Amino acid sequence: MENYTYQTQGVCSRMISFGIEDGKLHDVKFLGGCPGNTAAIGKLVEGADAAKIADILRGNDCGGRGTSCADQLAKAIDQALKG
Repeated sequence: MENYTYQTQGVCSRMISFGIEDGKLHDVKFLGGCPGNTAAIGKLVEGADAAKIADILRGNDCGGRGTSCADQLAKAIDQALKG
């Protein structure tokens, strides 16, 4: 499994860590942010197709910030998949 970290921008969480194995997401964890929401995101995406999850979460907005923790996860996945 390849492990990744991503420094977030414009949201309460500061970093996202996750793994991708055979195109599937694993162990998604946020450092900071709303604990209940970020933990729920990690549980919901566990074992799911990484590219599909990025497509679903991309563009999700939080309070008019133009991004969100979910959107930042999509950006992190996109970056990881591009290598």
